Amino acid sequence: MSARLLKKVLKEQEQQKQRVIEEEEEGDDQLNGDESESPDSGARSSMNPFDLLNEGDDGGEDKSDQVDALEVADETLTRRGATSSLKSTANAVPASKNKSKKKKKKKSKEGSSSMDKQETLLDVSLDTLSLDFDSSSHQSGPNKPKLENAKVREDVVKLSTPSILQVDPKYLNVENELRRIFGSKVVKSFEKNNQSGSSKQVRGGRRGSHHIRKTVMISPSDHWPRWDGSLSMEFLETKDGYHYFRYVHSSSYDQAQRAFEAAQAIHDLNGVASVLLYHPYHLDSLITMADYFKFVGEHQMSADAIAKCLYALECVWHPMFTPLQGNCQLKFSHDSNKPLFKALFAHMKNMDRRGCHRSALEVCKLLLAIDSDDPMGAMFCLDYFALRAGEYAWLERFAEDYRSDTSLWLFPNISYSLAVCRFYLEQEESSDTTCLDTTKASSADLMNQALMLHPSVLKKLVAKVPLKDQSWTNILKNPFFRSDQIGIPSLDHLINIYVERNYLIWRLPDLQKLLRNGALLVIETLEHNKSDAKDWACVRKEAFSSDKNEYGHLLVQDFSDTVQTLPPDNLQNFMVDMREAAQIGGQVANLPAGGHAPAPRDVANRNPLAVLLESLLPWVNYGTAGDDMLDENQVNGQGEENEDQ
Repeated sequence: MSARLLKKVLKEQEQQKQRVIEEEEEGDDQLNGDESESPDSGARSSMNPFDLLNEGDDGGEDKSDQVDALEVADETLTRRGATSSLKSTANAVPASKNKSKKKKKKKSKEGSSSMDKQETLLDVSLDTLSLDFDSSSHQSGPNKPKLENAKVREDVVKLSTPSILQVDPKYLNVENELRRIFGSKVVKSFEKNNQSGSSKQVRGGRRGSHHIRKTVMISPSDHWPRWDGSLSMEFLETKDGYHYFRYVHSSSYDQAQRAFEAAQAIHDLNGVASVLLYHPYHLDSLITMADYFKFVGEHQMSADAIAKCLYALECVWHPMFTPLQGNCQLKFSHDSNKPLFKALFAHMKNMDRRGCHRSALEVCKLLLAIDSDDPMGAMFCLDYFALRAGEYAWLERFAEDYRSDTSLWLFPNISYSLAVCRFYLEQEESSDTTCLDTTKASSADLMNQALMLHPSVLKKLVAKVPLKDQSWTNILKNPFFRSDQIGIPSLDHLINIYVERNYLIWRLPDLQKLLRNGALLVIETLEHNKSDAKDWACVRKEAFSSDKNEYGHLLVQDFSDTVQTLPPDNLQNFMVDMREAAQIGGQVANLPAGGHAPAPRDVANRNPLAVLLESLLPWVNYGTAGDDMLDENQVNGQGEENEDQ
């Protein structure tokens, strides 16, 4: 027998033995497949059939695949401690393609599991990192990564602590609070009446078939037009653990804004209404129409216009913009952000008018959270909504935690409201038969401090509430409570805001008793030690050291429950922004000289439909029949005089 034939016979015998071994392994896998899940069987069941096509196409990668399979086999067999089987497996890999495929499948399964672990670890690390990926962070440097990691760690700590201004979204829904106050049956019957009325108005018109997006701040109506996408929001930066954003206008929105400004310059409300015909979600036009409806007494239409404005603003929120968590900032200094503040403030007042004080509190917290500079004065009505909603414990925590100091009690509204909070909490603690919290000052002590710090509040409250008991007259005769002015412009303005906003809560007899006892205690204290008055005066002067009114942009009428109305002949002048007029010292435009109404408008050569719609506006004057007769008589009289001459 030749050497070539001998090699061939030996090779065939070796292949036959290998086939027998593989058949035995396959039989064992089938018997134990249900009882014990082996890596090979798991890899076989999860195999993608299209991987076989890739294996056939990549002929040049067989060697690399075999080497990878060998490495995986080495790792698994080394863990088991079978050194002898490692050699046999290494020798069998080049001879058997099926064996290499099994090892390859096993490798792919282990690789996928390792990839999953890496992805989860990557997700955890990304969650802990700050969202600000500046290009400078990718520069090389030995000490820079440590500094960046320390900064990121500080930001993570700030973001992990819950903000005191965190908003609860379930309380933003006015309907939920109305159900808690009046009951679900009353609210459902009211909604049915509104739906029937709206269906009568819509009947005969074209019904919209588009989908209305659900939002958090308001509940949109089905008959609202489709969101036109004329706004967007962009991310600016991350600073001190806060993410900064601003709204961006599209070209179509800029065009509508120019048309609105042109109509506003000439006090043309018709021009504002025409802007809304083509751009139904133009923010400034909606806010202007809301003010107009409020002045004429149509409060529901005013609330709908504000709701549309908030709906448009929320539709474009950035994915990273989470204002309810208290970690985002929208600065009022950007002109594109101002409509959000105006709409939220008007929405808060609408909720207060409907008696939904808890919802108004959440909106007020949102106003204060999105801009720490508080351009709308949310700080000076937040305590009122907290008291009306019964959130006494939260208001105490807010005064302690906000700004990480105790300087808030220097404001007149916070100092008096903290005394009221402690008074009600003491009643709750006494009714629960629990031990009183002796670490905190009592309501009597807090009221004493508030009266010593802001004594002029008492005289204003007696006149505003009003308090007509003879005891109040005797108290006001004391020199310490005789004056209603402090002499500090900023403080006097804040006291006027507080009295206008919070005077209603002092109509309760229990609180009147608390206030009267506190005033009598102050008078008794000053009789024994007159130097206390000078000490508290120094505290006021140091806290409000400016000689100018730093809060002049906040109007007292904005914090009032009374709704101002304008005469029909002067309604067009309300389009002047009261806040801007107060800042520049301007005044709202008045009627022409002599106090006469505007001249009648000419209707000659005009579209009859446009004239009809314009005539519905209360300030439009087309004259009367008497005016026409008078004009004709004047013309005839002038003609007769000319003929006589």
